[in-house]
Amino acid sequence: MQNSLLTCTRWAEQNFAAVDLGDCRRDRRLVKVAAALAKKPGGTLPSAIPKWKDLKAAYRLLDNSAVTFEKVLTPHWQTVRNSCAESGEYLLIEDTTILDFSSHKSLKGIGRVGNDGGRGIYLHTTLAFRINRWNEEQPEVSMLGVAGQHRWVRGEELTRGNVRAGYERKKRRFTRPRESERWAQVLADLPTPAKDNRRIYIADRESDIYEAFDRASTAGCDFIIRGSQDRALLDTPDSLFEAASKPAELGRYTLELRARPGVAARIATVVVRATSVMLRPTYRPGGKLPPRQLFVVEAREENPPSADLEIHWVLLTSLNSRTYQEARRVIQLYACRWLIEEYHKALKTGAGIENSQLERPSASKHC
Repeated sequence: MQNSLLTCTRWAEQNFAAVDLGDCRRDRRLVKVAAALAKKPGGTLPSAIPKWKDLKAAYRLLDNSAVTFEKVLTPHWQTVRNSCAESGEYLLIEDTTILDFSSHKSLKGIGRVGNDGGRGIYLHTTLAFRINRWNEEQPEVSMLGVAGQHRWVRGEELTRGNVRAGYERKKRRFTRPRESERWAQVLADLPTPAKDNRRIYIADRESDIYEAFDRASTAGCDFIIRGSQDRALLDTPDSLFEAASKPAELGRYTLELRARPGVAARIATVVVRATSVMLRPTYRPGGKLPPRQLFVVEAREENPPSADLEIHWVLLTSLNSRTYQEARRVIQLYACRWLIEEYHKALKTGAGIENSQLERPSASKHC
């Protein structure tokens, strides 16, 4: 990873000077507020902006209806997307996190999160990275920024009580707005790439939906998605997970695992298999989607200490995975997904986003 050598003011100018809030005074104020928060990202607004007149101006800025989430961030998103269209190899890593504001009893504009035991906001982020080079089997990457972000508040109309006995007909489910629609949607906003450009979309098990495969292909992106559904296949009675475990071993590698609370450190031996499969098309309103051919790569620990500690990844990918080297590269690329976990950790424990003392999230969207 590369660190920025920009000053806080220069960084704020680079990322927010192009924002148009309908008034040049608001535009200048946004840059000043961003620079102040960059200097002290882990504190409250009063601690970052100690002068009362500047703090009052910052509150007035954030409370203005012209200052929206999308207006502030769209120029940055577009800059990052344009960078991903240049020559080279890029990763677009996507995930969702919950911003939990359950302890903020007076905060308005938030909704149900998790298992309905808390209140907060969902934040879905796509981070972009450039692969600078491969060091043996490890990709060395530099972060370009956020390629897209979507946040929403769960509306009360989506409570389980509105679906009789916890059951909802498939036809109705696919004709109403669904939270799963967020996966890979940002890919449609990517500009046309250079000829020697490769973009790889990476996401965890929740993104294992047929639409994500289609959106990546339509955008000209490869993809690596961790399998969650044991899908039916064409031309074989085997399911996806059965087919992934049957091919001959391509190779194996060792993985050093650190100790965790209640779990001792160990060195795991991981066996790699891969095969090509044809997914049986799934139903959507209007008919079945077309079948899709892809590779499935399995990385599975040999002789794990217990079933719940076993390392077992089933990765669905458009990248060639016929050899051990190709399959191993897919595994290493998927391992980069942990970078977005670090981003979420920085938001919460570094920037302290859940400690915000603002009274309401401005212009929150409901889903």
